[in-house]
Amino acid sequence: MNTENYDVIVIGGGAIGLATAYHLGKRKAKTLVLEQYTFVNQLGSSAGVSRQFRIPYPDEYMVQMALDAQPYWDELEKEAGISLLDKVGTLWFGDPEVHSTEGNIAEAEKALKALNVPYTTLTAKEIEEKYHFRNLPENYTGLFQPDGASINFKATVETLLNLCEKEETVHLEDNSPVLKINQTGKLFEVITPNGIYITEKLAIIPGPYINSVINLLDFKIEATYWNMSSAYFKKTDPDIQYPTWFVFQNSEGENGNQFYGFPSVDWDYPEYIRVAPDFVIKPLEEPNDRTLIPNPQELGYTSEWVEKHMTGLSLEPEYTSTCLIALSTIPNKELLIDFAPNYVPNHKNIVVYATGWAAKFTPFLGKIMSDLTLDGHTDFDITPFQLGRKYFLAI
Repeated sequence: MNTENYDVIVIGGGAIGLATAYHLGKRKAKTLVLEQYTFVNQLGSSAGVSRQFRIPYPDEYMVQMALDAQPYWDELEKEAGISLLDKVGTLWFGDPEVHSTEGNIAEAEKALKALNVPYTTLTAKEIEEKYHFRNLPENYTGLFQPDGASINFKATVETLLNLCEKEETVHLEDNSPVLKINQTGKLFEVITPNGIYITEKLAIIPGPYINSVINLLDFKIEATYWNMSSAYFKKTDPDIQYPTWFVFQNSEGENGNQFYGFPSVDWDYPEYIRVAPDFVIKPLEEPNDRTLIPNPQELGYTSEWVEKHMTGLSLEPEYTSTCLIALSTIPNKELLIDFAPNYVPNHKNIVVYATGWAAKFTPFLGKIMSDLTLDGHTDFDITPFQLGRKYFLAI
């Protein structure tokens, strides 16, 4: 079995793992990316074709992170010579009292104001007139932020993969699950079915499969796993278009469920509008329990909402998709970015990213993770995302 030495081994070859390797390659670090499946697979949190880029968040530090991510998207598009973001704006609307997984409209307005981000406020009637929704309760309010976009996410992953393939110092190995991690002094020995690899630094970014890797280093995090559903509704009015949007709803008459949606785009069923539930009726115990089949009850609620509140669409979806996501169970810790806990040997040479909705930050997170790995610090304040010993669990 071959044994090779690297400056950094990145475990996980999804969008953020590849973005990290791309930035490591720019700094000429000898880098290995280990992906347990094939690259551009549909089995993790990089599955699917589109994602939302948005700036509204209820926390200023998240708004700032979205603002900071924008120039990294510009750089990636320029480097690849391809457009990755379709700027259609972000529409948040619904009950101003509702707090959901996405936050709260009033709190988001405060955060946008604090950072001087432009947006427009809307009444329920204005939302119906401008954006093709209907039958909205009178108390609903909204905000429209023009920098929101639909991300061509499959092209983003493929772009990062191509850039890594072109970089001489980056090596890519798929079908290479990590079976064991040994430590000898300051060196990590990473064992896969295809070889043994030696490094001083680890960047652990395996998406929802995080615990299967960090368990090998005798710690874990608490997470819940969602098999997210999406549905595609054919346009009955070919001229209709929607921005990216998210609705905040109370529990009366709407099952207490949140939904979000996308415009039609030329890279993803062009004559269809994608609408998705932002809830999961039955979370998974383990990532490997996932299926590629959406929950029919979730799709049923989605169809009901489309029929009642959207215009220009057929009432039953013709296509569906799924995406596996890990969510932190720790309050106010959506994204987890940290070094391994200090009871793990060489913990400052092990950088971990896990959980949350992060596609919108992909190229920026790659920069953050590469700087943490090589320098032990980053210019961006990661304090809100750090776990510290309190939340890491020894096993």
